[in-house]
Amino acid sequence: MTSMHCYRQLLCVAVAAMAALPVSAADPTLDQTLAKMDQVSSHFKGLFANVEYVQHMEAIHEDDAQTGTILVKRSNRQDLHVKTSIAKPEPKVAVADGKKVEVYYPRSGQIQTASLGAKKSFVSMILTLGFGGSSKELQSAYDVKLGGVDTVAGESATRLELVPKSKEMRDQWIKIDLWISDKTGYAVQQKFYERGKDYTQITYTGVQPRSDIPDTEFSLPKGIPKDPLNKNKKK
Repeated sequence: MTSMHCYRQLLCVAVAAMAALPVSAADPTLDQTLAKMDQVSSHFKGLFANVEYVQHMEAIHEDDAQTGTILVKRSNRQDLHVKTSIAKPEPKVAVADGKKVEVYYPRSGQIQTASLGAKKSFVSMILTLGFGGSSKELQSAYDVKLGGVDTVAGESATRLELVPKSKEMRDQWIKIDLWISDKTGYAVQQKFYERGKDYTQITYTGVQPRSDIPDTEFSLPKGIPKDPLNKNKKK
């Protein structure tokens, strides 16, 4: 796996939980949906959910699937923590705080780390999709329109189609689809489209709002050397 591919995966980890942020898609128009997003997301503090990642590689016609759980805590607009614990096929734990991403591999006892550095503004654009991002910020970063009605993980869901306005963003993902549960108002799936028909699809089930998550939940084991994934990149 190339360092660029690893870095893209780490960026996905950093923003994975944005799709689990509560919004409402019960209203038929885009304006009403975005208004509900502003209303509901303002009360968001945290959540727990089961998660499945599927990395589709078109060139070799293969899907790389990973399953586990995700934990999100947002104390305020600037304080965001995400923890993804993958159980299968290879155990690993990834934590992100908006400034860096760290991934712990229990079997090898290794921690890989990626500082967002100059990418921080790029990631901030992605985070406008959730964690308190307003509809104004969303529409500033993306061309947004309503998609169709689908069934995802047994739930009726409405799809939002997002096309990044930034060239830097489009160099990573040319489009993002976001499926919102019509029953709960939480997102149940997101799909990042890359060029060449590769994509990453993330599906959420058993979403549980949480407001009592301690900061210690986002700590990795101490005393383990860290391998900077982007150590040769300029910050």
